[in-house]
Formats: sequence, structure tokens, C-alpha cells
Amino acid sequence: MQRTDPLRGEANRSLATLAPLGFTLVEVMVALAVVAVALPALLVTLSQQLDGLRYLEDRTHAQWVAANRLAELRLVLGAKGSLQTGQVSGSEELAGRSWYWWSEGEETEVPGFFRYQIVVSDQEDGEAAPVHTLDGYLAQEQSNGAR
Repeated sequence: MQRTDPLRGEANRSLATLAPLGFTLVEVMVALAVVAVALPALLVTLSQQLDGLRYLEDRTHAQWVAANRLAELRLVLGAKGSLQTGQVSGSEELAGRSWYWWSEGEETEVPGFFRYQIVVSDQEDGEAAPVHTLDGYLAQEQSNGAR
């Protein structure tokens, strides 16, 4: 008995000569093995990207806190005309989190020129492991009578 394949327009003598129309079990198992290896690798990469994003967000906020502290020092210099030396610490609320900063000022070899190091952390005892450190320099106007 001869069968006709309506899609190919040819006559076939038996079902054994027909081309397979699906995947074999081995092909399916190999595909599943590839997916099983690739999917965890993608999830690990995604997790690392999210951790990196969180770190960059923390560092950006810490930079803002340090810049705010340096701006405060500039305002104090403008208002009082003098700067304090030594170590000062405090905290600031930014982006719904508490940030802790430590500021140390010292006079440089140049008279009236001060160096400030501002250390920022997201932990109260995090001075030893800061998220960001900013070095800034401020100049105090000299009040000598010469013009």
C-alpha cells in the first residue's frame, strides 16, 4: 500500500522512510543540560551586578556627605574668618540612612592654608573602614595691614 504525503507531494512506501518530525530524547536531555548549566551562571552574574550597583550607590552618597561637610567648613570660614583644627565627628541623614563622618584639620607649611581629611562611613564605628575619604584644602585670609 502506497501512502502519499500531502505536504511533500510524494508517495512513500512505508512509515520508516518518513523524516522524524520532532526531537529525540537525547536532544531534549542535552538541551536541558545546557540550560541547567547556563541559568545558574546568569543568576550569579545578575547577583554580582546588583551588589555592584549597591556599592556604587553607597559610595555616591558617601561622596555627597563628604562634599557637604567641606561646604560647611567653607561656610564657617566665610562667616568666622577662621578655621578649627583637630578632629571633629558627626552624623548626617541622607537618602533615608545615617552616615557618620570624621573630619580632621591641620595647618600646612603654608601659613593660613589648611588641609582637611573627611572620612565617611555608613557604620558608627566605621572610621577604620570608610566608604569614602575626601581631602580638601582651604585658605584663610591673612589679615596683615599691607595691601
